[in-house]
Amino acid sequence: QVQLVESGGGLVQTGGSLRLSCAASGFTFSSYAMSWVRQAPGKGLERVSDINSGGGSTTYADSVKGRFTISRDNAKNTLYLQMNGLNPEDTAVYYCAKTVGGWGTSLEYDYWGQGTQVTVSS
Repeated sequence: QVQLVESGGGLVQTGGSLRLSCAASGFTFSSYAMSWVRQAPGKGLERVSDINSGGGSTTYADSVKGRFTISRDNAKNTLYLQMNGLNPEDTAVYYCAKTVGGWGTSLEYDYWGQGTQVTVSS
């Protein structure tokens, strides 16, 4: 079955960095676009970043542009999110999500990981 397992979250001070990983299994990872989505305390889901199946195209939310970098290693079935310049507004549970297929502005998801907590202290 499809499994998405995030890791790499933790507590970091403002200005610090973290690298999230998402290990995927149970499907052909290289065939699907993937996303990182976060949920801050008391707020709704925010799509943070997307990457197409081959890794050559990416998108970012304005709130993280220039600070976060999404990447993937299709040989290792792993999705990454490098987060630099973290600030307290980045505090959230971060989820990796598998798309149903395709690429564009209206991505849809069919599987989610369990999430990893990122807490940025001021």
